[in-house]
Amino acid sequence: MNQRRGTRTWMAGTVAAVLLLAACGSEGGLTIDDTWGRTSPSAAANGAFYMTIGNDTGQADVLESVSTDACGTVELHQTTMVDDVMRMSPVEGGIEIPAHGEAVLEPGGFHVMCLDKQVAFDEGVTVDLTLHFAVAGDRTVEAEIRSE
Repeated sequence: MNQRRGTRTWMAGTVAAVLLLAACGSEGGLTIDDTWGRTSPSAAANGAFYMTIGNDTGQADVLESVSTDACGTVELHQTTMVDDVMRMSPVEGGIEIPAHGEAVLEPGGFHVMCLDKQVAFDEGVTVDLTLHFAVAGDRTVEAEIRSE
């Protein structure tokens, strides 16, 4: 009887440990929501992607880069106003996702810039993006092309 009880206790402990690891594991406490790309004519060489990245952990993370087969080159960009002129420039060091906060990538702000589009950015097309985070690692998400 004692051996049976010990086996049950060991099994219950193992199951609890596996469930705990699954809950905490590779997700890293990040959520990636409302991922989309803006429609653009076939003649346009470039496009952009947007999303909201939430971080419910006590540790900040950084979106270091993004990769996709849909673009020849992918860069993290920020739009700023300089002397009443909107300018777009690459982001140095990535985009921070603060602890217990979020980073919003949206038109007129931070965004993922697609240079040399390899696919049509037509309404309804979907594109896989792999986001590379400093802490949480890689996450692949699907972005739907839409007109805002």
